[in-house]
Amino acid sequence: MQVSTLCLGALMLGDSTGYEINKLFEDGLFSHFLDASYGSIYPALTRLTEQGMLTCTAEAQDGRPDKKVYSLTARGKKALREALMSPVSPDKHRSEFIFASIFAAMLPGQRVAELVDAQLANCREDLARIEDALASDIDCSSKRFVLGYGQVVMKASIEYLEKHRQDIEAAASPETAPDGAGIPA
Repeated sequence: MQVSTLCLGALMLGDSTGYEINKLFEDGLFSHFLDASYGSIYPALTRLTEQGMLTCTAEAQDGRPDKKVYSLTARGKKALREALMSPVSPDKHRSEFIFASIFAAMLPGQRVAELVDAQLANCREDLARIEDALASDIDCSSKRFVLGYGQVVMKASIEYLEKHRQDIEAAASPETAPDGAGIPA
């Protein structure tokens, strides 16, 4: 999905600055399933404003430059709806843990165990955040659906890691094997 579409979606949640939109992708609502960076968000906001899909209002701040607050226009809402009607690309799961696991044969067992422990801790943290959000008063069925989906994914990840950690730990080298012995081709 294009960053401009992601920005339009973020602004459906309410007027925001570029910084606030970026935070949604870094550690907010969108952080687990979409990527967008400052370097792509700000040019997209400029383009969308030039195309009449957003308005931009400067708000004064004490001792700092004015902040730009972006708002969605009717044209922007229409463009978002049209983009959402297009076919959606298959999900891509990006994971440094999965990448490192592919090369477990190059790592000592202790390092592989540390990776699994860290992944379990991250999944449990994510699950706790999701469950806290689900316990709050959610007035939006689509948000409840997305949180429920995330809850199931995190529970399945935790269950898999707990049941199968010995498989990846067994793949570890007794010593580091920099030549890549045991790595799948």
